[in-house]
Amino acid sequence: MRRLTLRMRLTLIYGGLFLVGGLVVLGVTHLLVEQQLPHAGGVMVNRQLVGPGTAATDTVFFRTADGTQIPAEDMPEYMAKEQSEVRDEALTSQLTQGGIALGLVGSAAIGLGWLVAGRVLAPLHRVTDTARRIARGADLSLHERIALTGADHEVKELADTFDTMVARLDRSFEGQRRFVANASHELRTPLTLNRALVEVAMNRRTASPDVIQLGETLLEINSRQERLITGLLLLARSEHEVADRHEIDLADIATHVVAQSLDEARAASVTLTEEADPALTGGDPVLLERLAQNLVENAIRHNHPGGFARITTRPGPDGGARIEVTNTGPVIPAYEIPGLFEPFRRMDADRLVTAKGAGLGLSIVRSVARAHGGEATARPHADGGLVVTVTLPGPSGRTTGPRLG
Repeated sequence: MRRLTLRMRLTLIYGGLFLVGGLVVLGVTHLLVEQQLPHAGGVMVNRQLVGPGTAATDTVFFRTADGTQIPAEDMPEYMAKEQSEVRDEALTSQLTQGGIALGLVGSAAIGLGWLVAGRVLAPLHRVTDTARRIARGADLSLHERIALTGADHEVKELADTFDTMVARLDRSFEGQRRFVANASHELRTPLTLNRALVEVAMNRRTASPDVIQLGETLLEINSRQERLITGLLLLARSEHEVADRHEIDLADIATHVVAQSLDEARAASVTLTEEADPALTGGDPVLLERLAQNLVENAIRHNHPGGFARITTRPGPDGGARIEVTNTGPVIPAYEIPGLFEPFRRMDADRLVTAKGAGLGLSIVRSVARAHGGEATARPHADGGLVVTVTLPGPSGRTTGPRLG
């Protein structure tokens, strides 16, 4: 048997509500008019005998429902007056009490229609909510499905089509992540072998200065490729939404990262400071440490001698957490900032051995932030350089786990 379409169901529901409402109004109007009609009276005949042998005299009069007697000769005037009063009262009752009844029935019909419409459109709201969650999480929420059940209708067809589209996108993104991870793992083996061969050649007793210098150059190239592969692996991992969350204080991470980066900051003549106020969030400790490490490394390496880099942690809006890194450096136009979060984008477009990084630092920062339900933004610093701010949600879904620091 063919199921009713949503259009037909809505037509039947609202047509039925209209019919029921009309019948109720008709019944109420009938009762109100009936109450205004006068109750039946009666015609009475009074016979009187004048005397013996004389004919009886009949007196005809009309008695109303309340017992009032009206002579027959006054009946036309009485009936005309009564008809006028009944007509006026019926019209008044129809306009006033009928209007009140119509308002009450209309209000009840609107309330019932609202409930019915909400029930009918509930599947459509579910489709909208799921699409909005997926849109907010980008590819991090592509595993979610609407999975609408029930009768076959237009909304279910829309939900099934949407699920099919999201499933194809999910497979595509998952295939890309697997490819990056597998390719990165496969590339690590020859790079490790290259490093070992170069180091063996450099450490021979017969190695000439030219060979040693060439070896150092090759090791630097090899090191850069290793950093690139490590960054790709971390980027592929950070694009997965974090499921196992631990309560973490960003202040502990900031202190830990600053202690590890002091030597690099001194070598670059950059003053590295911290302002670590408690800022609780929930997530993966390793990924969040990598986020802070990338921010600090970016602030040191893209700075100038005598500059500064400052990392700040504090509670964020709505009970979340915020980590912010400010550094001096070259002036960055505002229109260039969105491109800095794209993979392999650098301000100087340097892709040679002397490049300061693999071009994945801020890309990883943004991916880690989004994997934790947060966001990373940046703006130019007034004296040159950059201010990068990462906002993260509070420690929701707390699990027992180690605290970093």
